[in-house]
Amino acid sequence: MLLTLEGATVRFGGRAALDAVDLAVAEHEIVCVLGPSGSGKSTLLRAVAGLQPVDAGRVLLEGRDQARVPAHRRGVGLMFQDHQLFPQRDVAGNVAFGLRMHGAGRAEQAERVGELLELVGMPGAGRRAVATLSGGEQQRVALARALAPRPRLLMLDEPLGQLDRTLRERLVVELRELFGRLGTTVLAVTHDQGEAFALADRVVVMRDGRVAQSGTPLEVWQRPVDAFVARFLGFENVAGARVTGTVADTPWGKVPVPEGSGQGERTVLIRPSGVRAAPVTGGGPACTVTARTFQGAQVSLRLRPGDGAPELEAVCPLRDAPAPGDRVGVSFDPDEIVVLDRPAAP
Repeated sequence: MLLTLEGATVRFGGRAALDAVDLAVAEHEIVCVLGPSGSGKSTLLRAVAGLQPVDAGRVLLEGRDQARVPAHRRGVGLMFQDHQLFPQRDVAGNVAFGLRMHGAGRAEQAERVGELLELVGMPGAGRRAVATLSGGEQQRVALARALAPRPRLLMLDEPLGQLDRTLRERLVVELRELFGRLGTTVLAVTHDQGEAFALADRVVVMRDGRVAQSGTPLEVWQRPVDAFVARFLGFENVAGARVTGTVADTPWGKVPVPEGSGQGERTVLIRPSGVRAAPVTGGGPACTVTARTFQGAQVSLRLRPGDGAPELEAVCPLRDAPAPGDRVGVSFDPDEIVVLDRPAAP
């Protein structure tokens, strides 16, 4: 493994910002650490970079304990959310900064700067002033600067956080392709699950300084380990239930679940695509549409059951969307229901 954390713990006062974290990152792997504010993800990055000492446990790079290795000798690159470009230097001067610190000659610097600016889509921009750059261009220059010394591990701290959504979505695809071409090993932290799932080979979800779940984007998306992870990923139809066979007794009534689901007291996730809303045809349970949000060819619905149960989120095609105030019947698709591994917290 290129990077290994063994029981890494960082305390601020009496609180553990990192709480005995175990994590391994293989060479050429892209790992995104995801979590809400205060979950410990940025502290983890700083501990790996050597900017924050660990109070317990170890940080190893290529099997070597980094406890006594200062940040500038760890051979890692770090790119912050605000880019931290030097305003007094032009683009080339910013990109070449790390090369100068490593003693590279002028000819080597010029060649590497030109190569990197071409790589990040800014050929010929070396003489431009930082103040003339857009947010997306600053992000590209900061990335080129971080890559210039050829770090064995590149770490990104909310790298796209200051950009608008359209630009962020485009750049995250470009980053994925770029890291793949270069074979770069990446450890990135973000609070944006869309960004993490688009960029990562593996997603690590953190909560209160601990790893809540780790897996491929598909694994984490399809099977969140508990209600916290499910809700953090944006799923709202999450509730405690008692599962017997292929039926779960939930706040929304009896709900079908897939065969082989865990039994007893569990947490059930019903994906919005698994909630079927149709005109009321009889005396069965019905919900009132309280809100409707357009999402391209689909519509997201908020449905309020008549028995005081929590509201449900559903999606349906635009052409079939009921209006706010309409009464609809509700059914559930077992293929879109997940019985989570852990019971709901009391």
